[in-house]
Amino acid sequence: MKTLWLGAAAAAALLVACPALAEDPPGKTVAHRPAKRPAPKAASKTMAAPPAAIAAPGPDISRAARMGSWGFDLSGRDTAVAPGQDFFQYANGAYEKAQVIPADRVRYGAFDALNELSQARLHTLLDRTAANAAATGEQGQVGALYRSFMDEATVNALGAKPMAAEIATIKAEKTLTDVARTMGRSQHSFGGSIFGASTPVDQKNPDHYAVYLNQAGLTLPDRDYYLETGFAEKKAKYEVYVAQMLQLAGWPNPAQNAKAIVALETEIAKASWSREEQRDDNRMYNAYETAKLAALAPGFDWPAFLASAGLGKTTAVVVQENTAFPKLAAIFAATPIATLKAWQVFSLADQAAPYLAKPFVDARFAFRGTVLNGQPAQRLRWKRGVQLVDSQIGEALGKVYVEAYFPAQSKTKMLALVGDIQSAMKGRIERLDWMSAPTKAKALEKLAAFTVKIGYPDTWRDYAGLTVKADDLYGNVNRATTFDWDFRLARLSGPVDRSEWGMTPPTINAYYNPTGNEIVFPAAILQPPFFDPDGDMAINYGGIGGTIGHEMTHGFDDSGRRYDGTGKLTDWWTTEDAAKFEAQAKKLGAQYGAFEVLPGAKINGELTMGENIADLGGLLLALDAYHASLHGQPAPILDGLTGDQRVFLGWAQVWRGKTRDDALRQQLVSDPHSPEKARVDVPMRNIDAFYAAFGVKPGDGMYLAPADRVRIW
Repeated sequence: MKTLWLGAAAAAALLVACPALAEDPPGKTVAHRPAKRPAPKAASKTMAAPPAAIAAPGPDISRAARMGSWGFDLSGRDTAVAPGQDFFQYANGAYEKAQVIPADRVRYGAFDALNELSQARLHTLLDRTAANAAATGEQGQVGALYRSFMDEATVNALGAKPMAAEIATIKAEKTLTDVARTMGRSQHSFGGSIFGASTPVDQKNPDHYAVYLNQAGLTLPDRDYYLETGFAEKKAKYEVYVAQMLQLAGWPNPAQNAKAIVALETEIAKASWSREEQRDDNRMYNAYETAKLAALAPGFDWPAFLASAGLGKTTAVVVQENTAFPKLAAIFAATPIATLKAWQVFSLADQAAPYLAKPFVDARFAFRGTVLNGQPAQRLRWKRGVQLVDSQIGEALGKVYVEAYFPAQSKTKMLALVGDIQSAMKGRIERLDWMSAPTKAKALEKLAAFTVKIGYPDTWRDYAGLTVKADDLYGNVNRATTFDWDFRLARLSGPVDRSEWGMTPPTINAYYNPTGNEIVFPAAILQPPFFDPDGDMAINYGGIGGTIGHEMTHGFDDSGRRYDGTGKLTDWWTTEDAAKFEAQAKKLGAQYGAFEVLPGAKINGELTMGENIADLGGLLLALDAYHASLHGQPAPILDGLTGDQRVFLGWAQVWRGKTRDDALRQQLVSDPHSPEKARVDVPMRNIDAFYAAFGVKPGDGMYLAPADRVRIW
């Protein structure tokens, strides 16, 4: 089973990592392949009436609190530290010192505070909706799904029974073909597979969808957890967890099978491509006739797998990690069926655990939450219920959220800011001294073709036909997954739906989608500290302006630059210009690679390259756009701070936060985003205006000689 997010290229273009939480995601998150969240159908639906007079006890949830008196929290600074020594500490040090990470979180900061607000709002809406058991249509579905999750007594009484049919199917497998068939079925239901399938936009023909196949089969966050000695303790505890889940599922010989399962996944890890390799979109695009899969990866029954996935009539596919496929198929063929069956049962139980009885929930959290991330306490059940509804039928819930919490003027102001940043990008491209005229022309053509989506979809997803029952949590999640899969299969032969969104309106995030050449900003992010319509504009430019610039720069980062203005994966650069770009990118990667996050743990500059380029570009664009907004007039001084200083502080305020060490170590090997401190300090060291704004001099901790500063966009 999978939760579909943005894919290989697009996933690297998120502002932050996908928001599903580690200990209890709504399903199996499929990373590093071009797939997206549910898309709306062509016909627009009428918005539900807004929830009039929402009254909730506790904090005011009608609006996000302003930061300070004019947009920046001055009390969060550590003024004992000079900005030229450590800007992150100067801007956020007092906040960091005072901040205690809540027991039910692995990190806490600006994003998390906004996420809590979004969750509180959704909680109010869901309580209201769920209380009306007579509701029909989408609101009836929303209420029933939430009630099914919150009815913990019914879920606990069922124990492991909801998995009985799937376990019986696995138990009945007698041949490798039977196993491959069950793995195909897992593409649209609970279960595991060593190969994955999806139906995203074709990267080389973006007017059509295509079937993509990718490596799969790993349960731990990254292949490094199986292969690197630094994660040996986590791997040992993983084996204990596997045995625990098998025992809860009623599978025989849990300890023996757990040992075999971890050995199997270790072999899969050895054969799998690294995340750095997966960032090369050209290398990840390998077209094959379906009939030739058997020759590419013998030992795996591809017809059985594809037919069970509903792809039996597919004649062509895009194979992503193609050199891994024969190795994975060989591992599959050489593994005893008994081990494959035990692995499937474990995968089933691990994925389904959040929707099963308390022993499953607790075991999964103890490993995924506490062991892997250092999180002491499970989140309250209502918070997990909110996440579930948002992930499964989020656009139905998002309609009501938008009516209640997203004023029309926010969209208008945001469009103006996007226009400002786009103008700044145009000027930067035109002024580049390292890029030739032919490449500049193509870059400007791409920039002019950008699509901007703000707040919410113009058309909404239609969930008619999805059965949701208030007393069947496990079945609801399974049916929602199948419903979405069937929707995607049905449109394979049709035109691409350009109105599709990859996030729901209450999401605190943003993204660039290369095959659509679009930047997308959900409603919930358009609040302080990112955007305060009545706050200081320098802070707004540093916050939401930097965010807009970040996503816009993704269209021209080391991955996004490989797509043209139509969204096609193609090379539009001269050889000389590409070489100059890559030289500067390598220089930036080395700066991040030298950044020590924890003792002995440094950032992977190659894995984080796209995000790092986007952060640098975003901050530069924000600064340029702010200057243009002054129309030649001097910037006001607020509390002794100049306009430029406030732009930099606005960017830093967005990234304030603290993360638990275990979660940080996981981030360093699995997340294309650098930790927050690096996202503040490293870009600023490469911006000349930062030195002028704060009087940074040689010998200061933040100082880089002009020749060592990176100049890309």
